[in-house]
Amino acid sequence: RLVLAGVFGWLIGYEREVLGKAAGTRTFALVAFGAALFSIISSEGFSGVATDPTRVASLIVSGIGFLGAGLIIFRGDRVEGLTTAAGLWATAALGMAFGRALYTLGIFSSLLILALLYTSRWFHPEKKT
Repeated sequence: RLVLAGVFGWLIGYEREVLGKAAGTRTFALVAFGAALFSIISSEGFSGVATDPTRVASLIVSGIGFLGAGLIIFRGDRVEGLTTAAGLWATAALGMAFGRALYTLGIFSSLLILALLYTSRWFHPEKKT
């Protein structure tokens, strides 16, 4: 689960790195890996103790939001880093899917994220999302 999360996170980060964005392969792989690890720990790491794994999921979402906010900057009348921040957020979600052994969902989501990132450049050639 951890390896799949890291590999698919790396693939998404590769698209960002090729475009010279602030967050690349290492960041995306670590976000996916970390989200998967937290998901595994929250569901399996506290055997015999009444826990709520949805609490950890909600904290992953807000924590990644904090990281993403650090990537967004304003330059004059333009906003930069928004796609990278959204990609980190989505990558955390796929890491959570792998962490919960939802392999089909994780793989499908990864491929969909990659397709969205690559094909968006066809429709907006003036932008280098």
